[in-house]
Amino acid sequence: MSSILDGLIRSDNPELDFAAGRRPNGTPTTRNGRNRQRSSPRPYGPPSESNGALSDAEGFPDDEVVGIRGTDRNRRLDPMRKEVPKVADQVGEKVAEEFENFMENYIEDITLSGAPPSSAVTSDKYYIAQIHGLRIYNLSTLYVDFQHLMSLPNNILANAIANDYYRYLPFLTRALHNLIAKYEPRYFKEHRQPASASSQAGTSVAGNVSSQAESMGGKTTNQQTDKLFTLAFYNLPLISRVRQLRTASIGKLLSISGTVTRTSEVRPELYLATFICEACRSIIPNVEQTFRYTEPTQCPNATCGNRQGWRLDIRQSTFVDWQKVRIQENSSEIPTGSMPRTMDVILRGEIVDRAKAGEKCVFTGTLIVVPDVSQLGLPGVRPEATRDNRNAPRGGDAGGSGVTGLKALDVRDLTYRMAFLSCMVTPDTSTPGQAANQQLNGQSGNILASLNQTGTIDPHDTGDQAQDAYLQSLTTAEIDDLKQMVHSDHIYSRLVNSLAPMVYGHEIVKKGLLLQLMGGVTKETPEGMKLRGDINICIVGDPSTSKSQFLKYICSFLPRAVYTSGKASSAAGLTAAVVKDEETGDFTIEAGALMLADNGICAIDEFDKMDIADQVAIHEAMEQQTISIAKAGIQATLNARTSILAAANPVGGRYNRKTTLRANINMSAPIMSRFDLFFVILDECNEAVDRHLAEHIVAIHRLRDEAVTPEFSTEQLQRYIRFARTFKPEFSDEAKALLVSKYRELRNDDAQGGVGRNSYRITVRQLESLIRLSEAIAKANCVEDVTPNFVREAFNLLRQSIISVEKDDVEVDDEDEGELNGDNERDSDSPMAEADGGDDEAREPSAQPPSRRTKITYDKYMAILNLLVRRVNEEETSTGEGVEHEDLLVWYLEQKEDEFTSQEEVEVERELVGKVVKRMLKDNILMQIRGEGLVDDPDAESEGEKRVYVLHPNCAVEEM
Repeated sequence: MSSILDGLIRSDNPELDFAAGRRPNGTPTTRNGRNRQRSSPRPYGPPSESNGALSDAEGFPDDEVVGIRGTDRNRRLDPMRKEVPKVADQVGEKVAEEFENFMENYIEDITLSGAPPSSAVTSDKYYIAQIHGLRIYNLSTLYVDFQHLMSLPNNILANAIANDYYRYLPFLTRALHNLIAKYEPRYFKEHRQPASASSQAGTSVAGNVSSQAESMGGKTTNQQTDKLFTLAFYNLPLISRVRQLRTASIGKLLSISGTVTRTSEVRPELYLATFICEACRSIIPNVEQTFRYTEPTQCPNATCGNRQGWRLDIRQSTFVDWQKVRIQENSSEIPTGSMPRTMDVILRGEIVDRAKAGEKCVFTGTLIVVPDVSQLGLPGVRPEATRDNRNAPRGGDAGGSGVTGLKALDVRDLTYRMAFLSCMVTPDTSTPGQAANQQLNGQSGNILASLNQTGTIDPHDTGDQAQDAYLQSLTTAEIDDLKQMVHSDHIYSRLVNSLAPMVYGHEIVKKGLLLQLMGGVTKETPEGMKLRGDINICIVGDPSTSKSQFLKYICSFLPRAVYTSGKASSAAGLTAAVVKDEETGDFTIEAGALMLADNGICAIDEFDKMDIADQVAIHEAMEQQTISIAKAGIQATLNARTSILAAANPVGGRYNRKTTLRANINMSAPIMSRFDLFFVILDECNEAVDRHLAEHIVAIHRLRDEAVTPEFSTEQLQRYIRFARTFKPEFSDEAKALLVSKYRELRNDDAQGGVGRNSYRITVRQLESLIRLSEAIAKANCVEDVTPNFVREAFNLLRQSIISVEKDDVEVDDEDEGELNGDNERDSDSPMAEADGGDDEAREPSAQPPSRRTKITYDKYMAILNLLVRRVNEEETSTGEGVEHEDLLVWYLEQKEDEFTSQEEVEVERELVGKVVKRMLKDNILMQIRGEGLVDDPDAESEGEKRVYVLHPNCAVEEM
């Protein structure tokens, strides 16, 4: 048995030679392994650096006593130690040996994953190349593909690791240590041996050192900056749901999928503690902490026997980064009538800060049981989890009678709960319609990028850097497919046709959604002012026009998207809420929907049903893209860099084309101006469209997925959009000039139409919308320059979203005045069925004989009216007099002479303008002056007298 023990100790650390009684530096040792002479009070030894429980084959003889067997205070230590051999876990040893052979000999199949970049150490052995990469990139985590383990001839190793992961983790970690010591001995020695000088000043991702210890690090030998080499498994064949986790899963290797709702700050966790006995000053090194502050059971000094007085030696202890993440089960997995379950996930070492609030992630690790701190503070019967030492025999049973709890309630101790100890975090890119999968292709030379373990793309990076970083995460086949898409023709229209294939038609809306997924370019001025690049879209339409389907599709398509409903959302739920933390009792900020959708899209359905107070809460988020909070002593400004996709129903259920957009939806003017695009979807009867739509819907119900065959799959679209977002296009000089002219054209149209003529007033925000849309179109085509064609396309999109209000045709004639006034009153209240103006008989009064009428469109009438009012106003302001009738008609015909092709057209137009002037007189827009006085009857014309027109005092010129 002693030979086995020697073999184990030698395999654990080849640099130790206990058999010779000496250390590598020649320092003699005693029988119990302690130094006779040493410069530091810390013993030189290999600490146990696993994430799991201590195996029986690790550590010092001193550690063997701590927490394993009690010792009598009066018992002599050395004679007993000879006769009590150490029990070795033979199965664990075999697992470690097999795992080491697997990692050392596994050869990667180059055809499945791309060749490593030129900067990587080329090796045909997959995990050996990764070990070399640990030194190059200064990392401490080795990523193991579980599919590689399952590809072995027999699945014994894979099954052993999956079923008893927590038991074998120390052995697997030791196998990793052996390989690193074999292939990168210097890197291993620098970061594992407390005697080396480099470890005192070395930086580590896993170490977290206080300022006091840093100042003392140069004087003492410490282990605070040592790396904790760990293993991370991914690509497990099965991903479990949070709701399925039971106590039978404790200690097994599993993957769970969930949405992150809250993340804690990154704190240092005491991992391996070194204690000093207050009674005899003995040092007990490498006491592993099991999820709570764990002190030694008893002092190993035979003459001491101290159980209570311990002092932590911070300089000689090892700390590791620690973070707690709360996840909630995915919305598609919640059963009927159930609340979503939550679970705490513990992250350690290099995988902290890999999961952000709002992301859907896959966590791989094991289920553990930890003390439930929140249960200890409940009122009523206080469930105290204390160690009962009152009747404990001295030196006998070290644990006493165990942990006591809710005995007064006649139940067992309920002060424990399950948590998930994760060793790997990867984003879950599966859509709600499909099962969660984790098909990652790790490349040994560039493991972090290929496993999506790198951070999000920095907005300050140049386009080339961001493109290279993204391409490194793709396999060779995916890169070839992406190149083929980028270099193909008409990619913009083909992308639009592949978006939301289950929704029939609505190409214009799909264009807007594609540009929203692309986004513009976020800019920052030298003064620090940020100009948003996200595009906000509002879809307004009649019932059953697939508005909510668009929102649901975007939320399933984009990994970082949040779906909310307007009536069921409060202001705090949309922005951020201040809640009391259940464990610490401090007030913390809980992210709302807009914060969870940071760098994504927040879809808000039933936007018109929101209370006005709640709509005001998202003003700041829509333009400044921040959320400011001053509640409960917390003053904070949080990021909400999100695009908003809103769907609204018109007032009264259906869209009324005879009123403005603002009159149709229940929104304030400030919030309307913050939307870049408005899409109005009308449910109009059209025989051809209705037939095609019905065939499409019936085919979907009959054939399901086979009914639609989009050119690009969802995965191809996601890859292309992610790549296209890395571009940062800039405007050419021609595009800048065209942008200015198009904006002036929009402003002129807005001014010509009068107040409320268009859907909303054109402001500078619409100019910024033009810029963002042009940049998004350039991104969709994967080009670096914005050309005039892109500006025209953006202008057409914006024009289509500015709905011109339909008015009834205006009637002008030479007949009786009362009849005209009656028609004028009827114009504003005529029913929608008369909008076409085709049913003349229904509109005429039945009591009067039909009269000759001229009917012109409202737009034509307003165009003539605006020109005439402008001419009369200019004449009045310059000369103080009006304009004669003949001069006014001749001036108008001169303005329009390019549009006429014959004399007959001129005569028809002249007659029409004369009738419009009469209508303007009746509408109190112009006044007629004849000779020296005011004309009483405008219809009474006398020969030879001049008719002079001036503006009516009630005419609002600035609104024309």
